[in-house]
Amino acid sequence: MKITQSNKNISPFGGFNFCYNLFQKIGIPELIDQHLGKRVALAGFDYSDIFTNHMAIFMHGGDCTEDVNDHLRDVLKQVRGLSVCSADTILRGIKELASPTTHQLSDSGVAHEFNINIKLNDLLIKSLRKTNQLNKTSDYTLDYDNQVIATQKYDSKKTYKKCDGYQSGVATIGKHIVYIEGRNGNSPAKYKQDETLGRTFSLLEDNNIKIKRLRADSASYQKRVIDLAIQKNTQFYIRATRCASMEQQIGAIAELDWAKERLGCQQMEIAHIQYNPFGGEDSYRLVVSRIERKDKQIDVFTRKAYMYRAIITNDNAMSDKEVTSFYNQRGSTERTFDAMNNDFGWSKLPCSFLNENTSFMIMTALYANFYTYMIAQFSEKVSWLKSNFRMKKFVFRFITVASNWIKTGGKYVLKLYTKKDYRPLALG
Repeated sequence: MKITQSNKNISPFGGFNFCYNLFQKIGIPELIDQHLGKRVALAGFDYSDIFTNHMAIFMHGGDCTEDVNDHLRDVLKQVRGLSVCSADTILRGIKELASPTTHQLSDSGVAHEFNINIKLNDLLIKSLRKTNQLNKTSDYTLDYDNQVIATQKYDSKKTYKKCDGYQSGVATIGKHIVYIEGRNGNSPAKYKQDETLGRTFSLLEDNNIKIKRLRADSASYQKRVIDLAIQKNTQFYIRATRCASMEQQIGAIAELDWAKERLGCQQMEIAHIQYNPFGGEDSYRLVVSRIERKDKQIDVFTRKAYMYRAIITNDNAMSDKEVTSFYNQRGSTERTFDAMNNDFGWSKLPCSFLNENTSFMIMTALYANFYTYMIAQFSEKVSWLKSNFRMKKFVFRFITVASNWIKTGGKYVLKLYTKKDYRPLALG
């Protein structure tokens, strides 16, 4: 078997040219530089260059910043118009965009650390407006959750999962991340969550994004969060934390009031009561679902062999089944976290401190939002792409194609060595 070699300048990742072209075409780099301003004159690269190079790492199958030095520099140099910078430049940019961490001492003497980066979060929302993934005419549902990221960093602290790490607050609208706030691992999701949500609402309002509904887990079951939702004229759907008074009222629901329903593959019974939470005067609807226990173990409060869950809401228009089904849709947030961990580097935070890693997380959220937009656009034009492809499949199916730029008739043309038809995605 003979082997021949050629020194012809061919890239194995020709598909990225189309990604870079769309990124430029819709004006995200221009938005970045307008919003973040100029770097110092001696820096050599704009913030848009740093964002573009950083995003390119993940769109080439990389998972750490050093990949641009070790594997991708020569490849990226073949992308026409792209100024290729080093891993050190990218990391410096991440640190420059970090905001100071706030230190707070709770009444119980616990030291908490928060990182609030308004400028980058504002850019995150503005980029979604730029692509029209969010607009000022629609009414949206805001999901909120806290993501535990296990990591051994200089300032990371032990989480409730018994590992060192961070427990950042993340707000999403559909598949799109709209706000990220850094929290150290020892800060429970409940602690000052109303303030985090208040900042989220304010940024969205500043960008003319209307939130009609707030959906959250039991960490949001607190008076201040409900009061904030009422103040913002927002319907809320929050998993209620069970307590003795609630259990007594649930146990008093008549058997005839339980309606048998099927949600997906799950058979359950659903009912509702009016409930005054936190010992207050305000009454809200409590939608309760129960599922018969296979082990027949009796519930200590209701004296019946069921598992109970309750959702508190101020929505009196939806049926009990619709409220339960709507709340269960927040499971999509977990899929978003999985994509961020595995496709956009959250499982391998690059920096040593909370504020720098929060900056990294917001930047990668911008890439993830753009990726959602981009693959939706591309999949409408070529049949061999699907809008639900994860990054690994996208790299294998689309990015990995041999290519080189050739000059013909005084113009540069991208030559692709493949049977797949990329022509509907014409560059320009």
